[in-house]
Amino acid sequence: MKISAFGDEIAVDFEEQLRVLRRLKIPLIDIRAAWGVNCSQFSDDHVARVKELCARYEIAVSCMGSPIGKSPIEDPIEIECERLRAMGAVADQLGTRNIRIFSFYPAAGVDEAAMQCAIDRLGKLTDIATAMDLQLLLENEKGVVGDLPENCLQLLKAIDSPNFRFIWDPANFVQCGAAEQVEAWWDALHPTIGYIHIKDALLPEGTAKHGGEGEARSAVKVAGQGDGQVKELLANLRDSGYDGVLSLEPHLLEARHSSGFSGADGMEMAVNALRGLMAEVGIAEGR
Repeated sequence: MKISAFGDEIAVDFEEQLRVLRRLKIPLIDIRAAWGVNCSQFSDDHVARVKELCARYEIAVSCMGSPIGKSPIEDPIEIECERLRAMGAVADQLGTRNIRIFSFYPAAGVDEAAMQCAIDRLGKLTDIATAMDLQLLLENEKGVVGDLPENCLQLLKAIDSPNFRFIWDPANFVQCGAAEQVEAWWDALHPTIGYIHIKDALLPEGTAKHGGEGEARSAVKVAGQGDGQVKELLANLRDSGYDGVLSLEPHLLEARHSSGFSGADGMEMAVNALRGLMAEVGIAEGR
């Protein structure tokens, strides 16, 4: 399995992101922002500079960390469709098919109507991805329709496409109050996995064993120091033959609505923690 990392967790300047990843021997980068500009707003000049610097530092783009779907479910879907078409063109220039997306903020909780609306909207995005040979990667996220494991599963079953796969983010499930997530949901969710985010978190105090009752945002930790069962997830990925990406999104210093920050030292801590768990479960690191 190869390790990637969200570069803007390290620094605003894109070259500094790459410099640190090169020092840490990380061969891949998830691009969410460079020079303070979100990847969904890159100009041709941004794309050219990113491409040149990645070639210079010999770091490949693993995924575009887009904000698509991190928007109200009532907004016109064509806004997100146009953003996906633009992001797809950028991804193609940067050598990746992978685009991270979300499943929209419902107006009043996740009910049957919100679920069906999200399915319809994600289906339209998947049609575009199929036509453009992209792979959409649906991230579980607090507050969107696909927050808890059962909601993610419903979305993924409804849109059964190789161009629509699942990002398992252990910390995000924890922050929704999903306890023992790997034990409870591995069998159902693992066939849909296309990508893995690595961060951990502590369950909110008083969270029910398998419930979604905790509302307070819980503390984010490096892998293995929280309640996300990251070690168990890695062991199951090993046993299932997963040979994809483990992408570090540590959020150790700050977790914002559309981004997070860990700094160079925080990223190094996160890398060391992940490599330690990989060694414990016998996962070889791809280069």
